[in-house]
Amino acid sequence: MAQVMPPPQLVPHLQPFASTIFAEVTALATEHGAINLGQGFPDTDGPAAMLEAARAAIAAGHNQYAPGPGIPALRQAVAADRATRYGLHHDPDTEVLVTVGATEAITAAVLALVRPGEEVVMVEPYYDSYPVAVAVAGATRRTVALVRDGDRFALDLDALRAAVNPATRMLLVNSPHNPTGTVFTTEELAAIAELACEHDLVVLTDEVYEHLVYDGRVHRPLAGLPGMAERTLSVSSVAKTFSATGWKTGWVCGPAELVAAVRTAKQFMSFVGATPMQHAAAHALTHEQAWVQQLRIDLQGKRDLLSTALAEVGFRVHPSEASYFVCADAAPLGETDAVALCRQLPVQVGVAAVPVSVFCDSPTREQQPWRQLLRFAFCKRDDVLHEAARRLHALRAC
Repeated sequence: MAQVMPPPQLVPHLQPFASTIFAEVTALATEHGAINLGQGFPDTDGPAAMLEAARAAIAAGHNQYAPGPGIPALRQAVAADRATRYGLHHDPDTEVLVTVGATEAITAAVLALVRPGEEVVMVEPYYDSYPVAVAVAGATRRTVALVRDGDRFALDLDALRAAVNPATRMLLVNSPHNPTGTVFTTEELAAIAELACEHDLVVLTDEVYEHLVYDGRVHRPLAGLPGMAERTLSVSSVAKTFSATGWKTGWVCGPAELVAAVRTAKQFMSFVGATPMQHAAAHALTHEQAWVQQLRIDLQGKRDLLSTALAEVGFRVHPSEASYFVCADAAPLGETDAVALCRQLPVQVGVAAVPVSVFCDSPTREQQPWRQLLRFAFCKRDDVLHEAARRLHALRAC
């Protein structure tokens, strides 16, 4: 008799990540015809000339493997963009690496630079791929929760200092911050830099929303602070800047020895990203900054539209300083379990959101304010947001 093999089992360190809230909420939204404000992707395309550049690259035969570090034109465009906006100078040949989106850049950096048993300190709420990268590396994550400072979420500097210990290898910093929309202040960034220099830590910065900051704010990269250029890896992409989340074209910049380490891990994950998209991304970075400026203006208006609607319904709305997202506290509506509310919203009113607590570790996720906080994406057409606002007003009758 043939031996019956048991079903394959997911390795233990990945079992906590077997399902995501995004899949659950999207399925509910689809089932009930809800407007999906849970997932952060726009419903309009990026600049027309960028799209044409992708088509032209395909027609011109740029359809085979790109060079491992990425096509020279894109690496040069990334370096030029950072020099122009931040005064940071990178050698495009050795200090810029093109990746399959920002997520791959972050994962490859953790795998390349953090040993099993070492620790990565990150801020929570965190983007959901961060703890997975740490787990795959066999490392340990240590989290520091943002704290309320009026309506703003601020970095708890004392808690951050307390989290760093002899096992700490890396700080993983996300500003502009997803999911809260917080932009770290000059004082907060300076404290991070001081801590990193004092303890000789590598700093990995997720800056994918660097262009999407509102109300006159300006993004300040950590790599530009004293002592940080030689220890910081900065990650960004075309996804949010040019409304092309499906292109999965990102990059990481930093000192040559750190970038080389990331490239070693990255080349065995995907080898290279899509060649035509890299050509189009190079065009966008070089020629489409006016489009990005208008996008920022438009998104600020969309943020205001959705924030006003949520406040009218009765949510306590936290100001969003950047990103695609606005966070709203459901406690004034008598709701203290955002997970349960997010499962009800698609059915009751036809709108989907995600609970912020899923981006936190236990027991933090059970603490206020995370337990009652929802994240809504406003990167949608105005008519979609107006319809979502109309539907959300039905909560008043629930």
